[in-house]
Amino acid sequence: MTSTFSPITAPVLVLVGPTAIGKTALSLHIAEQHQCEIVSMDSMQVYRYMDIGTAKASREERRRVTHHLIDIADPDEQYDAARFVRDAINAIADIHSRDRIPLITGGTGLYLSSLINGIFDIIKVSDYIRTHLRHRLEQEGRAVLHRELMAVDRASGERIHCNDTQRLLRGLEIYHATGIPWSEHVRRQRQTGTAPCFSRLLLLGLTCGRELLYDRIKQRSIGMMSDAFIQEVEWLLAHGYGADLPAMQAIGYRHMLAFLAGACDRETATSTLIRDTRRYAKRQMTWFRNQQQVAWHQIGRPEPVLAAIDRFIRARNTDVPAV
Repeated sequence: MTSTFSPITAPVLVLVGPTAIGKTALSLHIAEQHQCEIVSMDSMQVYRYMDIGTAKASREERRRVTHHLIDIADPDEQYDAARFVRDAINAIADIHSRDRIPLITGGTGLYLSSLINGIFDIIKVSDYIRTHLRHRLEQEGRAVLHRELMAVDRASGERIHCNDTQRLLRGLEIYHATGIPWSEHVRRQRQTGTAPCFSRLLLLGLTCGRELLYDRIKQRSIGMMSDAFIQEVEWLLAHGYGADLPAMQAIGYRHMLAFLAGACDRETATSTLIRDTRRYAKRQMTWFRNQQQVAWHQIGRPEPVLAAIDRFIRARNTDVPAV
């Protein structure tokens, strides 16, 4: 059944950008200046017990500003864009009920697109298809399945990384269950499906030079691969959250797992993490650049961002185009 949503007429802010660019620090500043509560738009920060590898806001930061959609699922639960849209809409309504402003921030582009453009009906996939694809994954590996996805749904194959097991399998499940590529389902939804209607939505993006971003990624990655992260991953394994879970194959976690399994030393795991995070940041920027309504701002200059938000909040509903 297709979800229907009431129009959202109160202001909503969105802050996007690639990993490690400084969204957390700026979002806290914005929230304290403009009476906001933060709605996380991060596909990994939803998971409990996974803190260091997901770069969650600290507990002290979460005491300063109320955060939503953090620590709401266990690592072995499936959390997808459809669930995010439902949870985000509920959080937005909750925040507006207190006369505060939702500030949605994160780097998961699919979640942003689903929230703004809608998401197609949940497709039923038979147990046979699901089991067969997971067996093939074990026997043939991700690279083979990714090549198949590229052959049957190039648009999805180009946006889904070979190591993104959850979405890789989902793309193939949808195709084998319906005979229609995932990307085509999304296109049809945008044309005919229902989606939340925001009459006051401001999309802001953070950007900087490539070398500066790469240096920030390097420093974050080096800091992440600490003894505390080793302990976090060992705790997850000890509590039954195995390395085969999609959440445990995320950036950072799969690198630490490789180190703990003896497949590489910590230096090699760290250098691979830096490389893979840079590639991920590049894909994030490509995705967000295609969101034409994002107003981009250089990092290190919060004043123009705060001024843009102030103008937006003060404007009447009719001054701001619907999205």
